[in-house]
Amino acid sequence: MITLIGKLIQKLKYLRIMKKITILFTVFMVTISLANAQKYMTKGGTIKFSSDTPMEKIDAVNRQVNSALDFSTGNFVFKVLIRGFEFPKALMQEHFNENYMESDKYPNSTFNGKITNIKDVNLAKDGVYKVEAGGDLTMHGVTNKVKINGTLEVKAGKVLGMATFNMAPKDYNITIPKAVIKNISEAIKVDVTISMDKLSN
Repeated sequence: MITLIGKLIQKLKYLRIMKKITILFTVFMVTISLANAQKYMTKGGTIKFSSDTPMEKIDAVNRQVNSALDFSTGNFVFKVLIRGFEFPKALMQEHFNENYMESDKYPNSTFNGKITNIKDVNLAKDGVYKVEAGGDLTMHGVTNKVKINGTLEVKAGKVLGMATFNMAPKDYNITIPKAVIKNISEAIKVDVTISMDKLSN
């Protein structure tokens, strides 16, 4: 009888331990699932820039933008392949890569920062949310602190990010030859559009 009671006690202890392990495992898996559910990324974002002066209007577009956003922290990064910019004229594209951006030497531009008010964005509710991002923008081998205002639109499980800002070539040691200095604006308008999908578990 004593042996039987002992076995029952041992079995109850075993069941309690297994229950605790099951609960811990479930919590662990839910935590991982929630973490991944908060991460969004894209490999096909778009960046456009334009320079408009009385002498000349220059436009270019780049559809090779990689980005990732972690909604749990607000951390946001993107990378742009400089040679991915396409111009209406081949000569413009050649000058851009060889004379201005030195694309072979500085192949990428990156942003590494954070959306400071990410808590204002509700992933469970479709809508357009105003956001502010701050961080390091690196281009042509130069890194500057920047602040950018934009929007995040939550719709049907996707997140569309949009922002417009100005950048000055001189801030990134991009030299404009005197012969064409009047053809290029001192402030370049940049438009960013990034459609992000939830990272799969």
